[in-house]
Amino acid sequence: MAVGAAPAPVPPDYSPAKLDLRSKASGCHVAGPLPDHACTPGAIFATTSVDTICTQGYTKTVRNVSTTLKKRVYQEYGIAYPQPTGSYEADHLVPLELGGSNDIANLFPEAASPQPGFKEKDLVENYLHQQVCNGDLPLPRAQEKIATDWVTVYNSLSPDEITQLKAQYTSWANKN
Repeated sequence: MAVGAAPAPVPPDYSPAKLDLRSKASGCHVAGPLPDHACTPGAIFATTSVDTICTQGYTKTVRNVSTTLKKRVYQEYGIAYPQPTGSYEADHLVPLELGGSNDIANLFPEAASPQPGFKEKDLVENYLHQQVCNGDLPLPRAQEKIATDWVTVYNSLSPDEITQLKAQYTSWANKN
């Protein structure tokens, strides 16, 4: 390479997401805002594409978590079900909007507090969805980021980005 020449751009990595397999089904514990990785490593619908997830209304067509499955998730984590409204939610680690599946390997009881909690994770989900649909991030890399450590993604967002995301998704923003 010539002195002062820019390195060749690295092409985006579109290889399939590398998510671990579920290896534990009891004695699960949350680690702050993160699930027990052995119980909830994340799981995706293998055939989901960017075109699919970026289609308005997609998540309504695939959301299917029964009360029985929610109870099982809470039981595995040693948390009573149901919890008071607004304190926990049975959450998809890899959200449906990023091709996450309804498999138990992708579900965990996520608390609202302490922060960051499920409301902050919603911002990360929306942020990564925008990145994927804008073509700025390959879908498999977004799936890996949120499954591995969504808190790191949240902490990388600037205050302005958080404010913009809250303004775009006001379902709960005014409650904070």
